[in-house]
Amino acid sequence: ELKWISHADLAIQRNPCVGREEYLNHMTFRSNLRPLFTEPFGPLVGLKEEWEAQGATPEELDFSAFRYCCENRGTLPVNCGRNGGYTETEIEDNAEHRLWKDELGRTMKLPKGRATLALPLDYPVHTMDDWMAIRPWYEFSEARLDADWEGAAKHLLEADRVVCVGIPGGYDEPRQLMGDAALAMAFYEAPELVHDMIETITETVLAVLDSVSKVIPIDIVSVHEDMAGKNGPLVGPQQVGEFIAPYYRKVWELLESRGTRIFDQDSDGDMRPLLDVFVNAGVNCMHPMEPAAGMDILEIREQYGKRLAFYGGLDKYALQRGEEAIAEELENKIPPMVQSGGCVLGLDHRIPPGTPLEAYRFYIAKAWEIIERESAS
Repeated sequence: ELKWISHADLAIQRNPCVGREEYLNHMTFRSNLRPLFTEPFGPLVGLKEEWEAQGATPEELDFSAFRYCCENRGTLPVNCGRNGGYTETEIEDNAEHRLWKDELGRTMKLPKGRATLALPLDYPVHTMDDWMAIRPWYEFSEARLDADWEGAAKHLLEADRVVCVGIPGGYDEPRQLMGDAALAMAFYEAPELVHDMIETITETVLAVLDSVSKVIPIDIVSVHEDMAGKNGPLVGPQQVGEFIAPYYRKVWELLESRGTRIFDQDSDGDMRPLLDVFVNAGVNCMHPMEPAAGMDILEIREQYGKRLAFYGGLDKYALQRGEEAIAEELENKIPPMVQSGGCVLGLDHRIPPGTPLEAYRFYIAKAWEIIERESAS
């Protein structure tokens, strides 16, 4: 029986020890005082139960027992994405799954014990009229700025935390409204619909970030896309260049002029066919860099040099193949990353069930052994 089933249950504890300036300088190749190493995501559903049965301590189950070297982040209380929606309504909740209508009006299904993210069974936007009905949710209003956002921002700076703001994905947000298949067709059959979606998002994001960045420095702007799988991205460079890159470029031109240092994109899968267009649009940091999808951090560092930082990149599946495989993965990737900087070393996504606790213990110890050896050389 599973005890840890939600995202909140699977949250992990780290003990950040890297200050704001050191982190920003490290990730923009201005300095390389010490290597950074962390657990970026934590476990998948089922792993903590396995580790508990294998004798994990409470501190190992919340990951506070493990040694990391990472920054302390804080997110500003401002909303660049959807602001509005329907009232969520329950449809069915039983031992196998939960079914409900979410704030977008989608029917959502969450299989219990197998996932922490629900999948939509339908979508709200099929036509321009559908989009126009919910477009006000994406338009700018002062309500997007928390009443004390300036005080919250100053508190983050006083605490030496990296100041972050998230923006909607140029692919991910339309995908949430239409679904992958319908969006793929819309790029060709209804480009005016996709353009209006992304242009509306762009105007709102710029209005929010303009207000904020006039007053307080934003260190990182982050965007969630998840627009690729193991066999490649779900959209090509031509479509990214036409629809998404102009949005990114406008955001980055504003924020870079105000001192923002990092534009971080989150996408699983093989993003290699899109790297050029996104880097040229302003992205200078990516994660999680999945080796199983061909995202080899050594090859990408050789190709893009100081134009692209990243975090993740260490093969999580090596931990299921034994100590020799773990050591080989770490010996291959850690030394060049220690020398170059611009990287927070870590596993390339959530740790899957079937990963032995003892293997993770070995992974942490071996990683630090190599990091300290290379740092001293």
